[in-house]
Amino acid sequence: MTAHEQDWWRNAVVYQVYIRSFADGIGDGTGDIAGLHAKLDHLARLGVDAIWINPWYPSPLADGGYDVADYRAINPMFGDTAQAEALIAAAHERDIRVLLDIVPNHHSSDHAWFRRALAAAPGSRERERYVFRDGRGPGGAEPPNNWESMFGGPAWERVPDGQWYLHLFDVTQPDVNWADPEVREDFATTLRFWFDRGVDGFRIDVANSMLKDPELPDLVPGVNDVQDGGHPYLDREDVHAVYRSWREIAEDYDPPKVYVAEAWVPDPERLARYLRPDELQTAFSFNFLTAAWIAEDLRRNIDDAIAENTAVGAPATWVLSNHDVCRHPSRLARTPEAGRGWSLDDVVDLPADPELGLRRARAAALLMLALPGTVYLYQGEEFGLPEVEDLPEKLLDDPTWERSGHTRRGRDGCRVPLPWAAGEPSFGFSLGHPDPPAPWLPQPEVFARHAADAQEADPDSVLHLYRDALTLRRAHPALGGGTLTWQDSLEGTLALSRTSDDGAEGDAGFTALVNVSSAPVSLPEDAEVMLTSAPLTHRGELPADTTAWLRH
Repeated sequence: MTAHEQDWWRNAVVYQVYIRSFADGIGDGTGDIAGLHAKLDHLARLGVDAIWINPWYPSPLADGGYDVADYRAINPMFGDTAQAEALIAAAHERDIRVLLDIVPNHHSSDHAWFRRALAAAPGSRERERYVFRDGRGPGGAEPPNNWESMFGGPAWERVPDGQWYLHLFDVTQPDVNWADPEVREDFATTLRFWFDRGVDGFRIDVANSMLKDPELPDLVPGVNDVQDGGHPYLDREDVHAVYRSWREIAEDYDPPKVYVAEAWVPDPERLARYLRPDELQTAFSFNFLTAAWIAEDLRRNIDDAIAENTAVGAPATWVLSNHDVCRHPSRLARTPEAGRGWSLDDVVDLPADPELGLRRARAAALLMLALPGTVYLYQGEEFGLPEVEDLPEKLLDDPTWERSGHTRRGRDGCRVPLPWAAGEPSFGFSLGHPDPPAPWLPQPEVFARHAADAQEADPDSVLHLYRDALTLRRAHPALGGGTLTWQDSLEGTLALSRTSDDGAEGDAGFTALVNVSSAPVSLPEDAEVMLTSAPLTHRGELPADTTAWLRH
């Protein structure tokens, strides 16, 4: 095995599969393993190197599968373990690696351990696996501290015997106690269980959470509410010992298995600590996702991520959309305000121009794919799918909706089932089924223009743009790794050149020119256009909100 094959993750393109909404293979309105298996050729033709599958484990789905009841089994609504193993093998036959999701901060309240903890007495061994505490105030009627759930409301729930348990997310997601050795060993067993079945790695959910200050102090603004090592439950120093032990497990395999951290750590220097040589290999650079569509903001966030990751020998990991954020065509359809936020609720009040959003999304994709490091694509972005912003309130499934008192709609709008065939029921989501039930979330009529078959028929579609870009990214020697150099360019534009590590002949000629301004700009006189996110003007200029890949 070559070094490139072993370190495939350093410049891979990984495709995220939210399995419940990807493709329905059995005709019940819910995505499943059979549907994903049937669409592997679509992913192979797209040109991805790996897929990351959101949780497919048994779960009551109180939080879209991130409330796991059994980490070493498959939710029957998606399939079974035999189907999972067949999918992994079929993906490998197509040179597509498979990453799963692991949720180490919390279990489902349906987990066997938690049911035993509720049945056991305060102070019992069963409760040591979670964070149970007595309450404050008369009769212990007040929560143990002032922490709030990420979904809104208090982070504590009282049980009939008077104690409280911690849930940083939904009440159905009790936090596990990472100070307990049995918890650590059980998660290590889960890693090995799936690695032994051919899984190539894991995405780690809320990787900067998990460990808690044993004193459980109140959060005090300006004192301990910043992720600088002193926060009582975010980005704590002791989490790194867990990841060093997980890296040892990964290194037991040949080739070594791979991790990517979902760690919303705003300081790039602290995020890079997760990527030291004996910890995790990669972590999402979310500051790029949240950057405004302003040249200076984009460049600053790109530079910060590359510099801090390079210092620890790790690649940057870029992403524009995922299952937790508003799809980027809809974010970019709004005024480019820095710091506005990444969820639908953060931007929905702003005026939107969908065509402008799609144009910017195409340009942003070519910018991202021109950067050194790993790229993650979210299912449907190759079709240019927008956020579904008007789902009926009675159908909202995200716990954010209830926990916020119906003030925040949550993340359902980016999780709507994919359209595969414009003229079929449910836009072909239920593959080959002539009369399927409605999908679990309704699809808007605009999805017809984004359906896979409609995109396939249009040579100028987003789908063809992504295929062309991934083909060039794989073929061009300067895009397989190496360095980035910024070139002088006009205000409101970005010009970056790429050079490969080995200095292959002719590779210095790659440049990506991104026009973030409101007016067309001229291309370099000696440039040969390889790919553009939108057609050039009749004068051969690069239009506003457009990216060009150039060869000199």
